[in-house]
Amino acid sequence: MKMFVDPGAIYLQREPVDFRKSINGLAMIVEQEMQLSPMSSALFVFCNKNRDRVKALYWDQTGFCLWYKRLEKDKFKWPLKYPGQTMTLSEMDWERLLSGYDILGHRPLLYAGLIG
Repeated sequence: MKMFVDPGAIYLQREPVDFRKSINGLAMIVEQEMQLSPMSSALFVFCNKNRDRVKALYWDQTGFCLWYKRLEKDKFKWPLKYPGQTMTLSEMDWERLLSGYDILGHRPLLYAGLIG
């Protein structure tokens, strides 16, 4: 079951935000911190400090929509170690994040040569 109109892109704000913020406050974060347009066709994803709540903001051409999820006994596997403030997600990453999976997976190791 899809919750949203197909987003043009999915952007995750890596740093936690104050969850007292609603549409206007989150739209300001999108503009000022993420340096993106909140009125694009993108989905913008935020978490709280405890990582047990997620908000998603999007523009549906008639107004803003705000989606909210609270976990009762667990935490979202938020990509805290990802470099930078904003991360682009695929739809599969978004579904995995909501399902409790780590979306970063394994990092590739780069070697200059064989150890010998």
